[in-house]
Amino acid sequence: MFKQFESFVRSMTGEGFVPLHTPQFNGNEKAYVVDTIDSTFVSSVGAYVTDFELAMAKYTGVKHAIAVTNGTAALHLSLIGVGVQSGDEVITQALTFVATSNAIHYCQASPVYLDVDADTMGLSPTAVKDWLLQNAVIENGSCINRHTRAKISACVVMHTFGHPARLDELKMVCDEYGIILVEDAAESLGSLYKGKHTGQVGKVAALSFNGNKIITTGGGGMILTNDSELAQQLKHLSTTAKVAHPWQYEHDQIGYNYRMPNLNAALGLAQLEGIESELAAKQELTLRYKGFFEQLANSDDSSSADRVQFIEQPDFACSNYWLQTIKFESREQQQAFLAQSNEAGIMTRPIWQLNNTLPMYRHCQTDELINSIDLANTIVNIPSSIRL
Repeated sequence: MFKQFESFVRSMTGEGFVPLHTPQFNGNEKAYVVDTIDSTFVSSVGAYVTDFELAMAKYTGVKHAIAVTNGTAALHLSLIGVGVQSGDEVITQALTFVATSNAIHYCQASPVYLDVDADTMGLSPTAVKDWLLQNAVIENGSCINRHTRAKISACVVMHTFGHPARLDELKMVCDEYGIILVEDAAESLGSLYKGKHTGQVGKVAALSFNGNKIITTGGGGMILTNDSELAQQLKHLSTTAKVAHPWQYEHDQIGYNYRMPNLNAALGLAQLEGIESELAAKQELTLRYKGFFEQLANSDDSSSADRVQFIEQPDFACSNYWLQTIKFESREQQQAFLAQSNEAGIMTRPIWQLNNTLPMYRHCQTDELINSIDLANTIVNIPSSIRL
């Protein structure tokens, strides 16, 4: 199977190393960055920061967007904003990049790792409901873990590889138990859930603009929310909680130096201007891969090793297909493909190591994680740059 895959990828890329995902700079990126340099406002004070926030709010359909230094900072501030405190527990998925767990830990809270749905790879509403029925009780208006006596204050769902999770069902469960839903939308810029951009069902959402994302600011993130009071609070916290004054340095609470620099925002604004062509190219690449894997499965010489599932968007969503994803039938097939492709200079990657198996989070509570374990053993991301 690998030889056919290598031939197909090489037909699009030619010889040489094929990265997993690379940014494209085909618009006003250089012009805006040079303009920022010429202005001398390269740090967090500058017009491009505000312009980028306004443009992102308009694009995603939310009332407020707050630009910060990276996606982890966006999620950290979001959790602080919704009231996650030391000693709390936060429900999330074990199948996620470690930054999701780290942001929870920064609040001195503990992750509770629950299973994902097999089709979306995002947190399962059924798993959350089942775990809460067995472990949670409402006391004085708060959701309490009856075993640890800790407050369960929030639930963080991550939209894996840009495929939206079942948000309405998750929101319904969270509302029933008085838990605030937060969207880790780091990978889902440009993805739609039932016709609306991700980030609008949870009280607050976090985006990432790392170098390998749909658009990049080099390093950067954004908080999305429709709550005006929360937006004001989070913007204040992101600027070291400095009280506005012409010259005095007054800070009214512990804040964070998380504000996005103007230089990064200039790059981001130019990238956002070209996002529709980026997403269209992603869809075209998706169709090419889908056709290849369908042809492979239907060929006369196909074998069990060729049984590869190409992961498609859920029927209720329009995904950005940030990373193209395939699923093997076994870990042995997954590992063999990873070894062959990387040795041939075609970059592929497995899904993340389940967070509950990392040394700093092994003590955390989990359910059986049946789907999560299966996906960790069978998923592979393949080259996804639009230059393909």
